This record gives sequence, structure tokens and C-alpha cells, in this order.
Amino acid sequence: MESDAEYAQVVGDSRRKWREAHPGYSRRYRERHPAVAERNRRQQRRRDQKRRLQNLAKNNLALDLKRCAAEVWLLGPAGEDLAKNNLASCQFFIFQPLAPVPAAAHGS
Repeated sequence: MESDAEYAQVVGDSRRKWREAHPGYSRRYRERHPAVAERNRRQQRRRDQKRRLQNLAKNNLALDLKRCAAEVWLLGPAGEDLAKNNLASCQFFIFQPLAPVPAAAHGS
């Protein structure tokens, strides 16, 4: 279809005619097959996430981490889509020690 514009037009017209002849089919199908609809939603979320990650590829925006002794490691399935990328987003917690509790005065 990518290389033959006329064929793509014929296919598009055929699909449009079928949809016009079967209004509401997609909605009814999703209602009758909730597991399939949920699977499609999950897959679409993955495709959307992958597209967002691909848009980050070769992005040179980064914080100056040279002054920080910490290292940033991106782990998990999304990491493989970030080749040649030096932008890392993360969530982290900083725990600071509590102030020492003053010793109670012991009465004699």
C-alpha cells in the first residue's frame, strides 16, 4: 500500500464502505470482548510509550552530572529504546537522618 497509491485508495474506500454498512460494529465488538479490548489498550499504551522514548533518542539535553558522584542506570525493557541518549528521568527519595533526640534528664 505504501508503494501503490491507487491500491491504497481502493483499500481505503473498501474499508470506508464496510464501516458505513456496519455502523456500531467496533463498539459492539469491544463490549462483547472486554479481554480483547483491554489487551488492545495495554498494547496501545506500550506503543505510545515506545514512541515517546523514540522521540528522546539522540536528545542531548542533560543535567550536568559531573559534579555528582552518583551514577544513573536506566534498567528495564524501556532502556533498550534509548540508544545514544543521555537524558534520564527518574524518581528517587532522599532520606535524611533524623536529628538525635536529646537525652532525657535523669533525676537523682
